[in-house]
Amino acid sequence: MTAAFIKGLGMVRKLATMFATGQDRPERSDRGEVDRLYRHHRLRILLAITLGYGLAYTCRLALSVVKKPLLDEGIFTAVELGTIGAALFYAYAFGKLVNGFLADHANMKVFFAFGLLMSALVNVGMGFSTVVAVSAALWALNGWFQGFGAPAGIVSLANWFSNRERGRYYGIWSTAHSIGEGLTFVVVAAIVAMFGWRYGFWTPGVLCIAVAIGIYLLMQDRPRTLGLPEVNDWKNDHWEKSDGRERENLWKKQLSILVYPSIWILALASATNYVVRYAINSWGILYLQEARGYSLVEAGSLLMVNTLAGIVGCIAFGYISDKVFGAHRPPANLIFAIVEIIALLLIFFGPQNTPMLVFAFILYGIGLNGLVTSLGGLFGVDIAPKCAAGAVMGFVGIFSYIGAGIQENVSGYLIDKGTTIVDGNRVYDFSDAILFWVGASIVSMLLAATLWRVRLRD
Repeated sequence: MTAAFIKGLGMVRKLATMFATGQDRPERSDRGEVDRLYRHHRLRILLAITLGYGLAYTCRLALSVVKKPLLDEGIFTAVELGTIGAALFYAYAFGKLVNGFLADHANMKVFFAFGLLMSALVNVGMGFSTVVAVSAALWALNGWFQGFGAPAGIVSLANWFSNRERGRYYGIWSTAHSIGEGLTFVVVAAIVAMFGWRYGFWTPGVLCIAVAIGIYLLMQDRPRTLGLPEVNDWKNDHWEKSDGRERENLWKKQLSILVYPSIWILALASATNYVVRYAINSWGILYLQEARGYSLVEAGSLLMVNTLAGIVGCIAFGYISDKVFGAHRPPANLIFAIVEIIALLLIFFGPQNTPMLVFAFILYGIGLNGLVTSLGGLFGVDIAPKCAAGAVMGFVGIFSYIGAGIQENVSGYLIDKGTTIVDGNRVYDFSDAILFWVGASIVSMLLAATLWRVRLRD
C-alpha cells in the first residue's frame, strides 16, 4: 500500500513537472536578437492561440447543432438537453477557475495542447452515447478540458504583448470565438444534415486531435524562459512599474484579485452577458427552425452572419478602446452594449423577414463579441496584476459560465414549458425565454457602466 502510494506520488510529480513553466534564463544582451525572437514568436503564438482556440470551439458547440435531430428522434427532451448543456458550462466554469490559476504557473504549449486533445477525445465518445447520464458526464468532462483554452490564450497575451497594444491583439485573439462558431454553425451543421447527429461530434473530435499537435509545435513558454526581457520592458510600456519580484509571490498576487470590488462587478457583468451569448449559441438554431421556419442549414447560415460580424466586433473593440479611448474600456463597453440590445430587439420583435434578420445578426455579432472581448477577459487583465492574468481570467470565467449554465437550465425549462403538441407535432413558444435573454443583456450593460473610473495596473 505504501509502495503504491509513493509510486502514485512520483507520477503526480512527473506530471506537474511536464506542465510546469521553465526556469528563467539569463537575459540576452544582443538587442537585435531579442527583437528578432520577439517578432518571430509573437506571430506564431498569436496564430496558435487564435486558430487553436477557434477550432477548439467546434468541440464545445457541437451539441447546439444536433439538438433538433436529437429531439426529433426522441433521444432526449429539451429539459434533458438543457441538463447536458448545463453540465458543460458548470464544469467549464470551475475548470476555467482552477486552470486559470494553474496557467500562471504552466508552460502554455503543453497546457493548451493537452486540454484540447482531451476535449477532442471526449467529443468522439459523445457520438456513441444516447444515455442522458453518460452524455451529461462526458459533456461535463468536455467542459473541464475546454477550460484549458482561454487561460492559455490570456496568459500568452499578457506575457507576449504589452499594455497599450494588448487591446488590439486581444481583439484578434477574440475572433477565435467567431471562427469556431462559424465553422460549427455552417460546416458542422452541413455535415449533420448529410450524415446524422453522431458526425456532429465525431468531425470536431477528429479535427481537434490534429489541431492539438499544431498548437504544441507553434506555442512557446514565457519570454524569460527564452532569455528575453519582460514584454513591457522590451516595449517600454508601463502603467505602473513593477518591482520585478512578481513570480516570487505569484500565489499571493493571484489571490490579491479577490479584494478588488471592480473585478467582482466585472465578473457579474460578464455572467449576465454570457446568458445572452450562450442563449443564442445554444438555442438560436432551434428558435430559427421552429419560430421562423428555416431549415437546419439556413438557420446555421444566419448564425454564421453573426459570427462573421463578430470578427469585426472583436477587432473593432480592441482598436477603438486602444486608439480612441486610450486603452480605457468602459466607454467602448457602453457603445457595444447598446448595439447588442438594439440587435436583440430587432431579432425577436422586428420585421419578420430575412433581410432584417441578417442586418440584426450583423449588429448582434458586432455588439456581443466586442463585449465578450472586454468583459470576458481584456478588462480584467487591465485591472489585475499581469502576472495573475490566468487567475483573473479564471475568476471572471467561473461567473461567466455559471451564468451560461444557469441560462441553459432556465432556457430549457422555459422552452419546454411553452411547448405543446398539435396534431402530433411540437409547437414552441419562446416568449418567456426571449424576455429572460434580453433582460440579462440590459443588466450586463448597467453593471459594466459602474466601472467607468477603475484604475489600470501593470
